[in-house]
Amino acid sequence: MNPSRPTHSEILQLKRWNTPTIYNGWEQITKHDASAVGFNLEETRDFMPQMGPMVGYAITVMVEPSKAEHPERNPNAWSEYREYVASVPGPKIVVVQDIDRPRTIGAFWGEVNSNIHRALGCVGTIIDGAIRDLDEMTNAGFKALARRMCVGHAFSCPIRWNCEVEVFGRKVQPGQLIHADKHGFLAVPPEDESRLLEAARFMDTNECETLIPAARDVAGKSSAEVLAAINAAGRKFGENARAKFGRKGEW
Repeated sequence: MNPSRPTHSEILQLKRWNTPTIYNGWEQITKHDASAVGFNLEETRDFMPQMGPMVGYAITVMVEPSKAEHPERNPNAWSEYREYVASVPGPKIVVVQDIDRPRTIGAFWGEVNSNIHRALGCVGTIIDGAIRDLDEMTNAGFKALARRMCVGHAFSCPIRWNCEVEVFGRKVQPGQLIHADKHGFLAVPPEDESRLLEAARFMDTNECETLIPAARDVAGKSSAEVLAAINAAGRKFGENARAKFGRKGEW
């Protein structure tokens, strides 16, 4: 593994926070416009919110279930694609661009494909299309963020992989670090990976030591006193973020 990438232990620690918390840390360290870059711009749905967040490196693939010519054109597509998946270090999240969208003709994911990908080190998927066999996917321990569910699979073989894809308004590159949960997903720019955990941990602690206690410690206080405490906590929150990152934080 690239030494600058998160270790297995750090991946497990990133899973302890929801995706908005990871975003709060990321926006402090990135040189990108955090209001427009990184996270999905269109609504997606987490079909297994009880599994909590998933973290992994993007396996990218395109499908077009409406076109019968794809499996006919390359009858070895599935085996070739699976060899690619198996060759990439994990944990992995399969990011699927469904070219048929906004129509939903068939599902790339179901019981069989989820179990196979789980065996190949994949923890879940983000697909700008449909899934099926929801209970069976859940039993396989394979998390899915998708547009909807459907009944059939149609001609859902992979047609292109290891390429840039666009899902829910966000472009994702092969190997990009992904953090996803019921809120959506964050595709982390490679240069921001190494500091992500530290930044998320710091900003979460910063909130818990300033703004949150000020907002909750209101017993016996007047509105003026509560507002004064919140304003003071906000200033402290900003000072802490500025001292750490050179930025004032989100508040």
